[in-house]
Amino acid sequence: MSNILLNSFNVFLYYIHMMICSEPKLSPLQIVRRLKQMSTTAIWKRHENYLRHVFYWENTFWTDGYFVSSVGNVSQETIKKYIEKQG
Repeated sequence: MSNILLNSFNVFLYYIHMMICSEPKLSPLQIVRRLKQMSTTAIWKRHENYLRHVFYWENTFWTDGYFVSSVGNVSQETIKKYIEKQG
């Protein structure tokens, strides 16, 4: 993916928090779609036999929804600490 940096992330049972830096020309929707596409492909390659029993006819993994928020006057270190403490 072009010029996207995953600075921090934490995985939970039903959601993931990520801190991402990217080019201003990419919209949050473009970034989320690409992350979901790439990760779905990778997950299906590793776990196809199991996922076939769960999802049957669709090669899907994620829900359609997502939440994005930009960072105002908060340091990257503050955001990283917040992400690490979630869960």
